[in-house]
Amino acid sequence: MACKHINAQELHAPGPSESVYREDCTLCFDSIDDPTGLDVCLYCFNGGCTGDRQHAAAHYRSTKHPLALNIKRSRKRVKREEPPQKISKLAIAAETEADRYETKTQVKCYECEVEDVDSTSGKLPGVIDAVLKANTFARQAEVQAWEQEFVPCEHTLCLEQEEARKIESQDLGHCSMCDLKENLWLCLQCGNLGCGRAQFGGVGGNGHALAHADGTAHGVAVKLGSITPEGSADVYCYLCNEERVDTELAAHLAHWGINIAEREKTEKSLTEMQIEQNLRWEFSMTTEDGKELKPIFGEGFTGLKNLGNSCYLASILQCLFSLPTFKDRYFLTKAPTPTTQHPAGDLETQLRKLADGLLSGRYSHPDTDVSASEYSPEIPHQKGLAPAMLKHLIGKGHEEFSTMRQQDAFELLLHLLKLITRSSHAASAPDPAHSFRFVMEQRLQCLSCKKVRYRTDEQDNISIPVPVHRIQQENSSDETVGKDKPKDQFERVTLKECLDIYTSSEMVELTCPSCNSKDGFLKSTKFKTFPATLAVNVRRFELVNWVPTKLDIPVVVSDELFDLDQYMSKGPPENEQLLPEDTAPSGAPAFAPNEIALGQLEAMGFPRVRCEKALHATGNTDADAAMNWLFAHMEDPDIDEPLNLGGGPATGAGEAVSQESIDTLGAMGIGVPQARKALKETGGDVNRALDWVFSHPEDPGDFDGAAAGAESSTAEPAEKAVAGSAELPATFRLSSIVCHKGASIHAGHYVAFIRKHIPSENNEEAWILFNDEKVVKAVDVDEMKKFAYVYFFERV
Repeated sequence: MACKHINAQELHAPGPSESVYREDCTLCFDSIDDPTGLDVCLYCFNGGCTGDRQHAAAHYRSTKHPLALNIKRSRKRVKREEPPQKISKLAIAAETEADRYETKTQVKCYECEVEDVDSTSGKLPGVIDAVLKANTFARQAEVQAWEQEFVPCEHTLCLEQEEARKIESQDLGHCSMCDLKENLWLCLQCGNLGCGRAQFGGVGGNGHALAHADGTAHGVAVKLGSITPEGSADVYCYLCNEERVDTELAAHLAHWGINIAEREKTEKSLTEMQIEQNLRWEFSMTTEDGKELKPIFGEGFTGLKNLGNSCYLASILQCLFSLPTFKDRYFLTKAPTPTTQHPAGDLETQLRKLADGLLSGRYSHPDTDVSASEYSPEIPHQKGLAPAMLKHLIGKGHEEFSTMRQQDAFELLLHLLKLITRSSHAASAPDPAHSFRFVMEQRLQCLSCKKVRYRTDEQDNISIPVPVHRIQQENSSDETVGKDKPKDQFERVTLKECLDIYTSSEMVELTCPSCNSKDGFLKSTKFKTFPATLAVNVRRFELVNWVPTKLDIPVVVSDELFDLDQYMSKGPPENEQLLPEDTAPSGAPAFAPNEIALGQLEAMGFPRVRCEKALHATGNTDADAAMNWLFAHMEDPDIDEPLNLGGGPATGAGEAVSQESIDTLGAMGIGVPQARKALKETGGDVNRALDWVFSHPEDPGDFDGAAAGAESSTAEPAEKAVAGSAELPATFRLSSIVCHKGASIHAGHYVAFIRKHIPSENNEEAWILFNDEKVVKAVDVDEMKKFAYVYFFERV
């Protein structure tokens, strides 16, 4: 039976900006590697599984898109050998998909009920070819993230081209010094065609483009096979020895008779090859005697594949989805999938997809594509899940998490909790981030008149200081002359010592509004309520030339139960006199920085302008959050520009924000009232407004307009429930940790250790190591706990 849709108007090849989901299902992690394969919709390029869950059929029922390309892939069996040697820049390539896999395709029509539509009929040949050649969504997102790093240089901006001439087409052109017709680089200055360097994976090259650059001092070249009609291409500056961006590439190519609109990308870009090579690296996990740790499989023991510097994300996600609140909220085995036209772009859908992937055990089994060898354990590790869609959503609109660079895992945790809170939740589906929230109470007492002031702040974490006690090195200075300086050693401290310091009283320099004394205040902070899950960041660093440098200070944390009752605030006693509340003078700006936190930051040496900006971006709560923000934004070009808020939200109609800015924030899932309020609070700056929204998740926003005003005036807002619980005893137990290895929190590698029961070992409780896709029973956890970066404690 023939299909009537083979020439449908909606049938088209994917454009450069369209995502093709041809690796895994957008609703679960079933993939093209499964026996029944994956159906890629030929109208919208959504990927749907065809196994027992039948998400592809559900996609047809909801969209009425009839044609789909079924893709089934099987791995060519390989024997794992030693990790490949490190490859230098511009000499990096990876095996093609055809080298690693056997792929079978078949077109089916759901409406006509034809399982094997003739793939050579109608528009199908061109569409199928484009779908198979297109970058997958995951790879497209990775390439875009890496490309954000490339910038022009003086040699691309000031390029002077020689007399114009037309070069041979891409079919006839070859290297001017040999017969190679691929891996060709065009010198944009003189039009010479030279082959690139030989690349790992079999791509030929004799380095004649480099030889030309060395001989002529012509710096800028473009890789012909990487040019796309949209104007992107590999541009390399030999004088800078870096990849660059040519802002006038179309004009520079037209000078040599090349119409960029007619070009077709025929070779992988350097970025694509770099990413593929990065993902090939293996991490060894062995015991002290050199034996690899035994992998663990089953429900709750599923690893996450490294997507390229994504270990910070994997470690935090593993810890979160080991918590009961996240399991109950997102692991819904009997609930229908969310109704959405774009599941890959819906946060709720992707969080539920991840929960199913991590907790069901469906994907936790040995990688059958890898054979055991002397370099691998008897049982191979699992493949791991690739949460590329979720990573893209988490990083969308964020200047750091949208890149492929390594990031701070603790900052990611805070960002993700706020993002989840901002997302929609049904009445029967509570916000799981609420389990992290609690209230801290700050007490301020004047040293002169003894009057006090209390203020409370809602938080979802604490960042505690670690006292630095260096151990005196035994070697004398004479013995170390001419040798490397020995690594600093530090005395160990306990978690209780850190909490004692965090909640102890300290003196701050402020003027008393009651007695005008400048003697200062005693300031202390304690818990008013406790959360169900307490996230603790341990600050083991010090500033060295304004750069936060990590210190290996051991912090002893027990597996046993411990209570925080002694750190609970008792509130103001009856005989205390309270300080009068400050009243802001008329015409004062809308934002007034927290004086105590501002004083603490300035005492650390931060300039006042930076301090005010950091406090505004982090909710104006305390110095710890602001300090973390400062460390993450020290390279911002406008970091020293004064905070400009335009006089606040209530300055009249003249302060109206642009609809375009509201629409920009709306595209990120932020409601109009919240967007309007955030833009007014930040002087119309979209980036700062986004930070403001995440820092004020409970703010209802600005309901501008008479109708909205009338509506809001008739309904009394419900009183907000106090976060956390004040019931005692407040007993906690360590449930998971995130550990980091490396000199900086923005480099190195993150792993997670999580306390779990192992069904295959009589339900014994043990610490499990999650190192990207590798999941093993951990050894020597006590040593790792001493140097953890983030601790998660559950209330019992």
